[in-house]
Amino acid sequence: MKLGFVTDPLGSRRAYNDPAVALMRAAQSHGHEVFAIQTPSLSWRRPEPGHAGGVFGEVLQMHLRPDDHDWYREVAREWRPLRFLDAVLVCIDPPADAEFFTATWLLERAEADGLRVFNRPRALREHSEKIATAEFAQFTPTTLITRHLRQLREFIDSERDVILKPVDGGEKVRVFRVHRNDRNRNAIAEALTDDGRRTIIAQRYLPEIDQGDKRILLIAGKVVPWCLARIPRAGETRGSLAAGGTGVAQELSPRDREIAETLAPQLLKRGLLLVGLDVIGDYLTGINVSHPGGMVELRQQSGFDAAGATISAIERVCGLT
Repeated sequence: MKLGFVTDPLGSRRAYNDPAVALMRAAQSHGHEVFAIQTPSLSWRRPEPGHAGGVFGEVLQMHLRPDDHDWYREVAREWRPLRFLDAVLVCIDPPADAEFFTATWLLERAEADGLRVFNRPRALREHSEKIATAEFAQFTPTTLITRHLRQLREFIDSERDVILKPVDGGEKVRVFRVHRNDRNRNAIAEALTDDGRRTIIAQRYLPEIDQGDKRILLIAGKVVPWCLARIPRAGETRGSLAAGGTGVAQELSPRDREIAETLAPQLLKRGLLLVGLDVIGDYLTGINVSHPGGMVELRQQSGFDAAGATISAIERVCGLT
């Protein structure tokens, strides 16, 4: 197959633990041709004489290498319609900003023209990493989503020890632990909400974060039996690897499996083939649908090849197996 990867600029990729690079390498090892379409080049044009129209971009054909410092060779580069590809995987990092939504709208046009896109563009738009958990409230900690400052003050008063964070953002998102008696609590809430103009999330603090913020992968409706527990460094409340956390592979707990097996079939029906759940202790805190990490570390520590399993799932959907 000819597999395309819609990705942020390649220069921003950290090959040693980047899931997009892992997926590209897996695709090549399965015998497929690998192409990258960097998001700034995604375009659409009306069909007319002299131009086929539709969604097109600058397409880079790649040969992947095992060296993380020099991880690919450019085979060819040209502007062309995406319809020549058999399938496209979307590997765009948060935040879900205007350019992210524009990319999904353009890819939805390509999908309408017959291109298979994983995950489906509409599903990417409809599943905010943090807010999507509200659909599965039976698994979430005590949570408030608001930009109303009085509501936030009352929530902090009632819950005593809370986490405040934006509704979007990547691994280095600003996360604050706030106690009821903190003198700066109101100032932090005002800053995060831009004085009530930006919605944020407040959640009861979960001390289980000390055992790790667990990333659980779902592939084609199946639950990967291992998770990556991202353990915060000393003095941190964030477990993400970008914030200095340490990733430790571990088998799923019964509660992890309950959460994952409940969500997996529902998310697959919506066109979400690859999903990363975030679970702290017994609680669901995030649903990552655009570029879930953790697969490189899982393979290194557990031997489970999540990238290869994802490519195999795409092969089945495309009728190759």
